[in-house]
Amino acid sequence: MSVIPRRRRGAAAVALLAAGLLVATAACGGGSSGKKSDASGTAKSKGKVTLTFWDWDPNIDKVVATWNSSHPDIQVKLSNPAGGDQLVAKMITAHEAKNGPDIAKVEYQSLPALVSKGVVADITDYTKDTVTRYDDATLKSTVFQGKVYGVPQDVAPLMLFYRTDLFAKYGLSVPKTWDEFAAEAKSVRSRAPRSYLTNFDAADPGWFTGLAQQAGADWWSTTGDSWKVDIADAPTKKVAGYWQGLVDGGSIAKNPSFSPQWNKQMNDGTLLSWISGAWAPAQLGGIAPGTKGKWAVAPLPAWTAGDPATGIWGGSATTVTTDSEHPAEAAEFASWLNTDDAAVTEQVKQINVYPAATSGRSLPVLQAAPAFFPNQPDFYAEVKKVAPAARSFPMWGPDVTVTFTGYTDGFSKALQSGGSFSGALDSMQNATVADMKKLGFTVG
Repeated sequence: MSVIPRRRRGAAAVALLAAGLLVATAACGGGSSGKKSDASGTAKSKGKVTLTFWDWDPNIDKVVATWNSSHPDIQVKLSNPAGGDQLVAKMITAHEAKNGPDIAKVEYQSLPALVSKGVVADITDYTKDTVTRYDDATLKSTVFQGKVYGVPQDVAPLMLFYRTDLFAKYGLSVPKTWDEFAAEAKSVRSRAPRSYLTNFDAADPGWFTGLAQQAGADWWSTTGDSWKVDIADAPTKKVAGYWQGLVDGGSIAKNPSFSPQWNKQMNDGTLLSWISGAWAPAQLGGIAPGTKGKWAVAPLPAWTAGDPATGIWGGSATTVTTDSEHPAEAAEFASWLNTDDAAVTEQVKQINVYPAATSGRSLPVLQAAPAFFPNQPDFYAEVKKVAPAARSFPMWGPDVTVTFTGYTDGFSKALQSGGSFSGALDSMQNATVADMKKLGFTVG
């Protein structure tokens, strides 16, 4: 048996999947340098270089402009062809056509698949100093078998964002446990029949995955040379059952987040809270522009009172692709973007990231509130309290896009038909296992 897919044994797949586990920083060093590696290892190109960069962050162009103004010989051309999973699909298609970008933003859960497909490059030789700027826990998401495949940008612990004005209006308390959250959801419906505490989103699996992580789920693991997939494990079924109860009881809305209807409800006060990643302030300005200064952030409700655990929704790395003809310069930009104090400060200002770099979490800019949260000067202090207890999966599987598509299909059908959320999890499990076996993985 082998955790390497039997029909995909290229160098990139071996680099990621020979052991199947993510390896911490101590193992970094001495890897190949991707497409342009040679005896010089980190040799740069001669003359002016223009790099293409795919990223969906709002206002990232302002950060890129800072780089371009101070690096006349290495210019970065920004493009936003898509975001999240859609960008991953475009990266794979572009790689197959041999015309991918030099640099791309990639969410952590998508990185294993891109490594196994040979889309992103090993940049170990270019990042020997960069990796010293991170703690081991943060680097785990970008280091596979001792080789670096991305520079971490941010971490995004799940938190509860709520309307302070509407909580006060309806006499609500910020829930500290999920039992309290359910009680408040019912209270909202009785006090304001046209409103809801929040919605259940069947269109975006990221938030549900974070909730499963908080509950203790581990969807992928390896034993020896065999993979284990456990998407329908007890912690995840507990989360699904909890939300099914809220949906079936009419306590929460059922429309997807980021839809026009949801945007309107967020802006007009129909929805009183949003379970989201720490990046939410950067999005709320576009989602609910009329609510500036009316939101606050609090820790995610706990399953057991006092438990600080939370999950993660999102979080990304800056990667260099194997299509890049200038990997040294691309890696230099990726390192600067995520570890240079001025660059990280600008990202906090423009994108509201919570920095992945250790030193970035102590920057003076984090002493001030995000622009959309002028009423909460301790916003980043609250995030800093929560971040150490945020857990992701110890490892992500090689076909997360299939798993996430299974979520969207299964939970959307369950919402529409009144079907079982637990059954939707079983469908996700079956689809993921079938795809991994099709790709040649051994699944025990």
